[in-house]
Amino acid sequence: MIRAVIASPCTAEYGTINDDELVTWTMTELAHVVFYVRRLSPSLSFYTEIVGLTQVGNLFGGRAAMLTGGRTHHELLLIEVGDAPAPVPGRRIGLYHVGWKVGENLDDLRRVYEHVKAKGYPVEGMSDHTVSQSLYLFDPDGNEVELFVDDPDIDWRKSDAWMDNPVRPLKL
Repeated sequence: MIRAVIASPCTAEYGTINDDELVTWTMTELAHVVFYVRRLSPSLSFYTEIVGLTQVGNLFGGRAAMLTGGRTHHELLLIEVGDAPAPVPGRRIGLYHVGWKVGENLDDLRRVYEHVKAKGYPVEGMSDHTVSQSLYLFDPDGNEVELFVDDPDIDWRKSDAWMDNPVRPLKL
């Protein structure tokens, strides 16, 4: 768990928080991500057939879908907005990618890789981050998606020595 503290003056709609009025809470997890998509159908196919999420509901008269990996009621909400500009490729301000843990070890990632290839979906990159190993692909709207497994031999809670290691190409 991460302990978050607002310790500097800030102005909000509800007033000012001064240094002597520390606000604390416990951050427990990232609950969900929401993507605006051009067309719901291709995005829904990508996130169910490629990423492995399960659709659990429809909203807004069928213009939105909730998906889950089983951890919570939904980890992803897709909202169809029609024609709109896609994310700008390359370096930019804003969301870089969303990562989905897809197993417990490298064998699990190999199975996911073979599944993605069998579906004819392009894998844009593969990286070994020491603490985790990852595949990178793009959804139909150009959002980058990371499918990863943690290395079961690295306990990131006990040591941060892995942070000094360079990112290496992953060979599956």
